[in-house]
Amino acid sequence: MSEHNRIPSVVGKRRKAREFALLGIYESIINPAADFAAIDANLVSVITDEGQPVSGCDLTPADFEDCDKEFYREILGGVLEERAAIEERLSRHLDREPSRLSVVERACLMIGVWELIHRMENPYRVVINEAVELSKQFGADKGYKLVNGVLDKIAAEVRPDEVQSAKH
Repeated sequence: MSEHNRIPSVVGKRRKAREFALLGIYESIINPAADFAAIDANLVSVITDEGQPVSGCDLTPADFEDCDKEFYREILGGVLEERAAIEERLSRHLDREPSRLSVVERACLMIGVWELIHRMENPYRVVINEAVELSKQFGADKGYKLVNGVLDKIAAEVRPDEVQSAKH
């Protein structure tokens, strides 16, 4: 394989960034006392120092090298900073408290909400699809359906013009 073929596209780099952000947000959910710096340092050290795939998934040091690190840190920092507001918005569209969701579904939803609000250049359908793909990759069998439905409702709330124009 040539070096050129190994270099991921911008889309691939963004997907990897979301995957690493998911791992960081997952850690923040199971360890609420951890802050951005601790989570980032821990994740980077596991990836780069140990040189092994991350436990429980197949992300490797090469994946981290190929990801959009700035985007990963932007998502992670943004979700951690706005966690309360994101969870409050989620709770309006769920039949239970966000804390009762699986950790993966909750993290996927948090990434999706943050991205819908802050990355207007990313079409809402792309944001939802990326969150659904994360949920399929890391979550339970049918969890992606919840992620899709909730983010679709939130997209209509935070991007009404874009959602409305996509329906016509």
